Amino acid sequence: MGSPEKKVNSGFLSAMSSSFSRLGIAMGRSVNGLLGYEGVEVINPEGGKEDAEEEARRGRWKDEERDSYWKMMQNYIGSDITSMVTLPVMIFEPMTMLQKMAELMEYSHLLDQADECEDPYMRLVYASSWAISVYFAYQRTWKPFNPILGETYEMVNHNDITFIAEQVCHHPPMSAGHAENKHFTYDITSKLKTKLLGNSVDVYPLGRTRVSLKRDGVILDLVPPPTKVNNLIFGRTWIDSPGEMVMTNMTTGDKVVLYFQPCGWFGAGRYEVDGYVYNAAEEPKILMTGKYNESMSYQPCDMEGEPLPETELKEVWRVADVPTEDKFGYTYFAHKMNSFETAPKRFLASDSRIRPDRYALEKGDLSKAGAEKSSLEEKQRAEKRMREAKGEKFRTRWFDQTDELAQTPWGDLEVYQYNGKYTEHRAAVDSSDSHVPEDVTSIEFNPWQYGNLAKE
Repeated sequence: MGSPEKKVNSGFLSAMSSSFSRLGIAMGRSVNGLLGYEGVEVINPEGGKEDAEEEARRGRWKDEERDSYWKMMQNYIGSDITSMVTLPVMIFEPMTMLQKMAELMEYSHLLDQADECEDPYMRLVYASSWAISVYFAYQRTWKPFNPILGETYEMVNHNDITFIAEQVCHHPPMSAGHAENKHFTYDITSKLKTKLLGNSVDVYPLGRTRVSLKRDGVILDLVPPPTKVNNLIFGRTWIDSPGEMVMTNMTTGDKVVLYFQPCGWFGAGRYEVDGYVYNAAEEPKILMTGKYNESMSYQPCDMEGEPLPETELKEVWRVADVPTEDKFGYTYFAHKMNSFETAPKRFLASDSRIRPDRYALEKGDLSKAGAEKSSLEEKQRAEKRMREAKGEKFRTRWFDQTDELAQTPWGDLEVYQYNGKYTEHRAAVDSSDSHVPEDVTSIEFNPWQYGNLAKE
């Protein structure tokens, strides 16, 4: 088990919301060399020993599409491509970034356990295991749709949670989310910064995640490692997330520092996570170890970080069973999130589920998905022009921008705060006897500021 560094970053876990990741193989050859497939170094994270040149030619792109897109992407090397590059729908999954933010709620029972736990160090074991649990799902290499400004996603019928997310800014793309049940509240402002390195993209999670445990009023702050998507165009796309994850109890000063091991040649070390829970004096109290695609375990330790005598390693979390040979690598929970099973009886017309390009892709109609995606993006640009002509600013509905400017390792972050209006809206709608359409997909997707968003 590797020893984690004790350096603490400031920041938070973003919607991760992206399917991109950080740190893996570095591009050691020039652009010209890559275009000629000369000396491409390839790490196969699954452990196979395939020929590097043959592996470099593989991928989800047809040769002509790959070469054309590669030539275009050269212009953006070294740049932040978060919202400046239009991507073909063939590399997307039928899910939006707002839904990816909600995917962190799959194992939210761990936060319930953290709230019920009286031991301050075990509280961090439960809470940090919750934060790690989503990384299994984040290994999917399909890209989620960027939300349209004003788009929302609602989730209910899971662990008594009410979840709402809203796209609050388009340039740069920013989302805000809020979840709550009787044990905790979860608040996130999500903003990603990317850097194109040629055949890979580094992603830095500018953002802030705060979890408040209701019983004792404990506030937890979460900082994830940066991540990287490898073999973006050439080769088999795969994701790695080495570096530190830090969760700090802002009430007591206790913290947990977990180190995600980098993926080595032929997959060595991939998925492995280990570290310690520390008290406010930075003395280790509990060691944690495991793999984020399998399980996490813990054991009390001494001041040197060694397991205490007569104690044993105990499992705290294990990944749930997943469908076999699923086209997009979805978990059962991801399918549940995408369905109307987790939607309120009457949901907002701005909800991601009824977004036409996402829905068309889910049904396997790539042609319609591409056309709908282009149409939505043009409507978004048209509304921006109208807003500028009127001299108005975009108005968020469920979150308000605060005066706070949070500092992260990768830049400053404008913080959005849940304003409570969705709770009032949900209570009013749920108590009404208004008609629910039999075919919910017939509801017109409407995130527009100047449209009739109140149709719901």
